[in-house]
Amino acid sequence: MRSWRLHVELPPASLAELQTPFTPHARRREMSKRRVPSPQWLLVLPALALLTVILLVPLGRSVGRSVGAPVWTFEHYKALFTDGVTLTVLGRTAATAAMVTVIALLLGYPYAYVMTRVGPRLRGLLMVIVLVPFWTSVMARNFAWILILQRNGPVDSFFQLFGLHVVLFESVSGVVVAMSQVLLPFMVLPLFSTLSSIDRRLLLAARGLGSHPVKAFWRIYWPLSRGGVVSGVILVFTLSLGFYVTPALLGSPQESLVAQLLGQRTTQLLDFEGASALGMLVLVVTLVLVAWANRVGGTISAIGAVATTRTEGRR
Repeated sequence: MRSWRLHVELPPASLAELQTPFTPHARRREMSKRRVPSPQWLLVLPALALLTVILLVPLGRSVGRSVGAPVWTFEHYKALFTDGVTLTVLGRTAATAAMVTVIALLLGYPYAYVMTRVGPRLRGLLMVIVLVPFWTSVMARNFAWILILQRNGPVDSFFQLFGLHVVLFESVSGVVVAMSQVLLPFMVLPLFSTLSSIDRRLLLAARGLGSHPVKAFWRIYWPLSRGGVVSGVILVFTLSLGFYVTPALLGSPQESLVAQLLGQRTTQLLDFEGASALGMLVLVVTLVLVAWANRVGGTISAIGAVATTRTEGRR
């Protein structure tokens, strides 16, 4: 009967650790070494300080004002659902954001797909076109839309050729068109980041096995791009919820959105408590949507890039 021996070779450092007696002083010394933060963390302190002063402190004051003026109460949150105005504005804002998101997706998905199929030079040109809204002044862009959508403007003149009189200025439709143009890059960038990482040889293999191109797209390409779609949709939708300048200039007071209602409560009605409660409600909805997007589609960055960790993990 043979006897087997297991021979394990340890590196010198591990062997020295095993031979060193683990006394209470050594344990405390080891724990103190673990508690000492790396010097690299010091580089994060300025950004954390700036974030605390600019964001966290005002946010904390808004939370306190929404529940503590003059005494601790939730009446300001209760009034949001009982005043008959806030829910109407929130519903209109959600519907507008949904329309903007759908338009951006319908325009952005084919655009991002074309960017993955062309050469480097044309791809760079298409990327420049996408980034133009970031380089254009907000006021100049919105006043340009006023000239385009107003009465006897280019849009109205075009429809008059067919006997129609279409004026999109001071309407929800005009706001949706302008917001879709502004937020389109936030849809294209996540989609391009995801679509460019998809191996097209999978589609060629599916077609080689006899699959129809449309079926191959829905069974292979679309599931792999779903992470970018979800991230782009949530990013555009959440940004649409807080848009202020475009609805204020192109919309009408009778069809105001939640950002205009917040501005009215703070500057005209001086209802800081109600405005703080409304802002907290919108913030909670936004955080829930972003958390769901991170769980389903990936991690959204500030510029709209997406790392589709779950999608790449399935590949």
